[in-house]
Amino acid sequence: TERVMLQRELTNSGKVEDGKVLLAEFDMPRLQIVGDVLAKSVVLARYEIEAAQVFEQIEPFAASLQKPRWRQRKRGNELLRQIGNNLLIQNKLVGQAAIIDKPEMLWEYPELERLYLRVEDEYEIRERHSVLEKKLDLVSRTVETALDLQQQTTSLRLEWYIVILIVLELLLSLYELFIFKG
Repeated sequence: TERVMLQRELTNSGKVEDGKVLLAEFDMPRLQIVGDVLAKSVVLARYEIEAAQVFEQIEPFAASLQKPRWRQRKRGNELLRQIGNNLLIQNKLVGQAAIIDKPEMLWEYPELERLYLRVEDEYEIRERHSVLEKKLDLVSRTVETALDLQQQTTSLRLEWYIVILIVLELLLSLYELFIFKG
């Protein structure tokens, strides 16, 4: 949750000082602008927590890639789960929350854009959004790299199976050739 103190101030309207938002009037459009920024801040805080949890899960997982790979199925399922978590957070962040979009109200009240930008800057909405996107991108790249490594290992194993089958077929052919000729 976010808390903010609103103070009526005719001369410094639209400024944020000492955690207080100074407003010339307490009318509905101004309150909605402040509420919009606070809502975005709360949504960002929630996604920041979720991203931190994903980071905590990714770190030991990435470290486990250095160890022998005898539990590939478990890793594959974990990778898919991480990809799903990451995509879900990105979908919510971009599609549903519209964090960096300006409120439609600014079309009706363009004079409130300065207020919006100041409050948005105070709560560092764009900066936090950018950092969160970078974290999610890093998680995505890490998981995709791990998945590629796992697929490469699986492909290599399959190639070895094919080579072994070819060698067995050659040995059987040689056996048949020497047994039936001899």
